[in-house]
Amino acid sequence: MAGSVEANNLPGGGDFAASADNYLTHERGLKSWLFTLDHKRIGIMYMITTLLAFFAGGCLAMVMRTQLLIPSGLIFHPSAANPHNYAAYKYYDQVFTLHGTIMVFLVLVPITPGIIGNFVLPLMLGAKDLAFPRMNLASWYLYVIGALIMVASIIIGAVDTGWTFYTPYSIQTPTAVVWMVFGIFVVGFSSIFTGINFIVTVHKLRPPGMTWFRMPLLIWALYATAIIQVLATPVLGITVLLLIAERVLHIGIFNPKLGGDPVLFQHFFWFYSHPAVYIMILPAMGIISELITVFSRKHIFGYRFIAMSSIAIALLGFLVWGHHMFPNGQSALLDTIFSFLTFCIAIPSAIKIFNWLATMYKGSITLTTPMLYALSFLILFTIGGITGLVLGALASDMQLHDTYFVGV
Repeated sequence: MAGSVEANNLPGGGDFAASADNYLTHERGLKSWLFTLDHKRIGIMYMITTLLAFFAGGCLAMVMRTQLLIPSGLIFHPSAANPHNYAAYKYYDQVFTLHGTIMVFLVLVPITPGIIGNFVLPLMLGAKDLAFPRMNLASWYLYVIGALIMVASIIIGAVDTGWTFYTPYSIQTPTAVVWMVFGIFVVGFSSIFTGINFIVTVHKLRPPGMTWFRMPLLIWALYATAIIQVLATPVLGITVLLLIAERVLHIGIFNPKLGGDPVLFQHFFWFYSHPAVYIMILPAMGIISELITVFSRKHIFGYRFIAMSSIAIALLGFLVWGHHMFPNGQSALLDTIFSFLTFCIAIPSAIKIFNWLATMYKGSITLTTPMLYALSFLILFTIGGITGLVLGALASDMQLHDTYFVGV
């Protein structure tokens, strides 16, 4: 306190003290960070933990690519004494599974809402913090606890099912599937807490005069993402709990030997995992909307269309999960419906692309590093979107499913 008084007595000292006292320096020490309710600090803690997970997942990716340098496998391969012992390849399956679970559940899903959403959303709304600061901190702790449980499963018995945990193999394998999916269950609650916080903040903490169609487009993107987090993640939680019950209690939900249906697991899993794709991409689209309008020095073209396209992507994302299962023996009617809906979800994405291009048209574009990243995004996203249309067609998907053309 004395330091503040002394600073205020100096010429310009008050301004200096105010600038020196910020979210990084307000309170020092590890304890002040671990118990903070400041949304900026929590965003930074998300950044540290998700980037650590990103590094671990990237190292596992390097192991995978090194293994695949030669057909017989450069790292994991049968010994010269027993060339037909293919059990060595189980280690590759374990690395593949761990890479996938880390990258999807610990990096891609939480990284953008956890960092950008936590840090920027209250600032763009003019709010002091998120609606529920303690829930926000709890979400980070749940993320860390779930990640530690997932890592502990490696010690108990590294899982070799692939990140999709498809039944019936995930029921039969002796590896620590229960621990791995329980860790995912805990991380899922972190995602739900974050989504609830964002939705309530947008509804209740907007400043006077900021109507829905005066919100920044990044807020619209984070809001649409939060809807997916709140509605889709519980389905994943139920699915992994049923998988645990199947393994522990043998109740016959997914196990065909007990009258269960392994394809039912795929329906549950992809009902979450396809909308999860948009948890990853929608905040990035919001960022691109902000970058393009700033570095083109023009108002965004078609603001309402871009805002509504974010909501449309979030809602349509719940209706297209079946295109991951075209080769699985669905009825012809279901295949046709899912194919049609897959083409439909390209429309709101195309709206964003064309409106971004229209924003740049006759704009005063400055090719700074952020704008170059935005332009690269437009090219890559357009290419990826076109491959989605190819895979939405039944005839081509039957040939390309589970190939290097598409991940899964």
